[in-house]
Amino acid sequence: SWTSWEMHPVGEEVVICTAGCMTLHQEFADGARATVVLAAGDYAINPRGAWHTADVDGSASAIFMTCGAGTEHR
Repeated sequence: SWTSWEMHPVGEEVVICTAGCMTLHQEFADGARATVVLAAGDYAINPRGAWHTADVDGSASAIFMTCGAGTEHR
């Protein structure tokens, strides 16, 4: 599980779970929140400007594709 949140202001982030299971937590600019559960073979998109973090129950592997320019952490 991640201990911090991150946000990518320049582009979306594609997350592809390749093994195990993970839960993405997203917080949008308007304050709305979403939770997305990914199993192996599932994918999700963290929208540009959305704060996000992940929880992993056990172990998981994933591919993260994003434009990292300007990434912020909190």
